Amino acid sequence: MDLDAYSEVHRERWQELDRLARARHQSGADVDRLVSGYQEAATDLARIRRAAPRTAVGDRLSLTLFRARLRFTGTPVDPVTAITAFFVLQLPASLYRIRWVTIWVAVATAAIAAIVAVWISTTPGATATFGTPEALRQYATQDFQAYYSDHGLGAFTAQVWTNNAYIAATMVAFGITGLFVPFSIGQNAISLGVSAAIMHSEGRLGDFFLYIAPHGQLELYSVFLAAAAGLMIFWSWVAPGARTRAQALAEDGRALITIAVGLALTLLLSGIVEGTVTRQDWPWPVKIGIGTLALAAVLWYQWVLGGRAHRAGERGDLEEFERGSTALVAG
Repeated sequence: MDLDAYSEVHRERWQELDRLARARHQSGADVDRLVSGYQEAATDLARIRRAAPRTAVGDRLSLTLFRARLRFTGTPVDPVTAITAFFVLQLPASLYRIRWVTIWVAVATAAIAAIVAVWISTTPGATATFGTPEALRQYATQDFQAYYSDHGLGAFTAQVWTNNAYIAATMVAFGITGLFVPFSIGQNAISLGVSAAIMHSEGRLGDFFLYIAPHGQLELYSVFLAAAAGLMIFWSWVAPGARTRAQALAEDGRALITIAVGLALTLLLSGIVEGTVTRQDWPWPVKIGIGTLALAAVLWYQWVLGGRAHRAGERGDLEEFERGSTALVAG
């Protein structure tokens, strides 16, 4: 099918349908034309989708159909159903889309942190540049552990969540620049490497891993998710494919709205673990095990449930338009 020619032939009819769908007041004749126009346009959309599943013409027509449908049926989904669909389909599918980028960000962070830690630990005098021997000793033997117990449980959890959410939000918001995410990830990795090197210099490297393991698994993975989302937006306008850059940004931007909600929830969970589990006087296997279970739940949600949603056709970018139109065509 020649989509340009097909669009040119039916453009006036689609524009009329869009005008009727946007009109504030409609006569009986207008309603009749809206219904008949909707049925014809739905058939057109089905033909376009068979020729090319994702096109700008199809997306615009899908949006017009969605508006028209609301005019004569009302909002088709109740809030409970919409929320269920969001958490079972839309959110996991959005996370699934960025799964491999998330893994590469994690690998890059681990590599940078390891390189920094090894370089500082093996370079004579490098550790001393971060403070006096007394200050370094206090950090390794007191301050590092005290950070998790100096504040009240509720206040500390809220503080951790707010701080991490801010970091994740900035990565998502400024990811389009292409520079902010690498800078933030590099800075975070360097900080981890420096802390590890200081703890190692005082013979406390084991404490470093023990104290960050319960909450750090999910906390860091949430940051990696945020970084991946930001990079996805950057790449959408660098390499939009068949889409225009504006279309690519709009479509992937809708997906990011979904991912931002997921990040708020995963960071809340990691904050709860950090505020309530890490500080407890429990055996380390128990505390680390709780953190591992929390991470495993998120990984299952992203990779398993997200994979199912993706294979079912959900792309995680607010595709109620396409689903609603397709359902009516099939009916």
